[in-house]
Formats: sequence, structure tokens, C-alpha cells
Amino acid sequence: METTQRTDQQRSAEQRRRELLEAADRVVLRDGPGASMNAIAAEAGITKPILYRHFGDKGGLYAALAKRHTDALLASLRAALDAPAERRERVEATLDTYLAAIEARPQVYRFLMHPSEAGPTGGEGGFDVGLHSAPLLRRLGEELAEVIEERVDLGPESGRLARVWGHGIVGMMHAAGDWWLGERPCSRAELVGSLADLLWGRLAAAGNRMGGPGF
Repeated sequence: METTQRTDQQRSAEQRRRELLEAADRVVLRDGPGASMNAIAAEAGITKPILYRHFGDKGGLYAALAKRHTDALLASLRAALDAPAERRERVEATLDTYLAAIEARPQVYRFLMHPSEAGPTGGEGGFDVGLHSAPLLRRLGEELAEVIEERVDLGPESGRLARVWGHGIVGMMHAAGDWWLGERPCSRAELVGSLADLLWGRLAAAGNRMGGPGF
């Protein structure tokens, strides 16, 4: 009986946590990186102390939201990498999946990747998104490295090389996507094609200007 009661309580707590994360998502979609614990608590119809009881502080809430969105993004990236197509097409589909995700929900992206404009520490409680976004990118890099090692024969040092490539590709996607989302200098398709060209060795094949040694 006690075990059953404990299980029911756990399910109820998990359900409540999901509901609170959904409320947080709605506020983040509206307010972006400036989303506050007060606004999230109000959206969920609870007091801020109750929200703290579930997540500890804004850092805990951020970590929960980051896992929620990263899990969904990784599932989409894996699906793109596993699609029945030529390797170049799958690489382009993977790049496009990432860029489409940040384009579709720019406020969520900014909440996860940029400090709040509320103050130099990123808002209430001394929260600094910069301290939390690095693990998110690290996780993406490790997951992509695992996929590369599973699907591409890189020789005897495949594990090390796959990690180098995984983290390098994630860094490229993040930096290029961040710049593109802010300035929109080209279409998403053009950016995808250009990044795929870079991955496909176009830099090595390109000639040097003015007869110099290049870079």
C-alpha cells in the first residue's frame, strides 16, 4: 500500500512539474530571456515560493527547460541524420533542422543562450545564463560525436576524431546560427548550403587571392 501511495505521489509530482514547465514555456515565448520567476508563477497560478520548491531557483528552472528543449532538438537531429538520403543531403537536413528550430522559437533560443537584459548578472538571484549555456552546447557536441562515431568509419582514432568533429560542428552551428538569427543576412537555405560547403571541404579546394599563401 505504501509503495502504491509513493508511486501515485511521484506521478502527481511529475505531472505537476510538466505543467509548471509548460507554463514557463509560455512565458519564455512571450518574454524571452527577460522571463521572470514572478511571471512564470503567475502564469502557473501559484506563488513564487511554490515554484522555488519545485526548481530551487531560476538556474534550476533554466536547467529543466534546457533539458526539455535539448531532448526535443536532439531527437530531431538524430532523425535528420538517419533519414534515407545521401550523406550530403543528411548533413544539410541536420543543419536545417537546427536552424529551423531556433528560427521557429527565437525567444526560447535567446532565453537558453543569452543573459537576461534585466541586469549584468542576468536577472533575479544572480542568475547568469552564460554559466548554464556551455553545458547545453557540450551535451549537443557529445551527442553529435556519438552519432558520427556510430555512422562514419574514421579509422583507428575514430572516438577522438568524432568528438573533435562533434564539438566543432556544434560550435559552428551555434555561432553561425546566432549571427544569422540576429542579422538575417541571407535565407536559411543559403546559410545551410554555405555551411555544408564548408564541411564538405570547399575551403580546402578554394584558390588563394592575389597569389599569396592564403590562410
